[in-house]
Amino acid sequence: MIIIPAVDIKDGKCVQLVQGKPGTEQVVIDDPVEVALKWEKMGAKRLHIVDLDGALESGVNLEIIKEIVEKTTVPVQMGGGIRSIEYAQKLLDMGVDTVIIGTMAVENPDILDSLTDKYTPDQICISLDSKDNRVLTHGWQKSTDKTPLEYTQIFQQKGAGSILFTNVDVEGLLGGIDLSIAEELIEKSEIPIIYSGGITSVDDLKVLRDINTDYVVIGSALYKGLIDFKEALKYQD
Repeated sequence: MIIIPAVDIKDGKCVQLVQGKPGTEQVVIDDPVEVALKWEKMGAKRLHIVDLDGALESGVNLEIIKEIVEKTTVPVQMGGGIRSIEYAQKLLDMGVDTVIIGTMAVENPDILDSLTDKYTPDQICISLDSKDNRVLTHGWQKSTDKTPLEYTQIFQQKGAGSILFTNVDVEGLLGGIDLSIAEELIEKSEIPIIYSGGITSVDDLKVLRDINTDYVVIGSALYKGLIDFKEALKYQD
């Protein structure tokens, strides 16, 4: 299991929102690039970048993301507002190691064909954000009629290299994880699952490791000091 710190960017700053809702910022740090460099220095093997402005269709933070890619040496996975093949290609060609695609892929799974023709599976991750066991789109604003497992089975056939599963029911609440959906997803998926949502303590990390989670993204718990990153790394394989 690999522990991945999150760097969520909104209005040019590193922030943490409650359940992704604008106006609920509980953490605001002026320089996302410095934050990314800090996590790398502390031992992060990978970084998780989210362009919240892109996800909410209120702008993009492309220059900041480019600077993070240029100044760090670890792989960067990035999501938020990737709603065209051209933009996904731009990010990959810019040096982002893995693009995380949500709404665009969920609305039209066949669109992945344009990426899998040119890029490797490791470069393509599908974001499945779940509330009440239904996948959400458009920055968690709209709901679909399919479960994360149903979409995972579709996308692994389409050539995606991994799935980012976020449990919106517990995301940002710092109340612990809910494995009711994730455990089955991890067990039945043929591709790596990146778990996100509700991680509050190192005990959560132990549970996730014990069910063979491939990757774990941690945000609020790190920024609020509930989890010490050095301690978290002890659960990393």
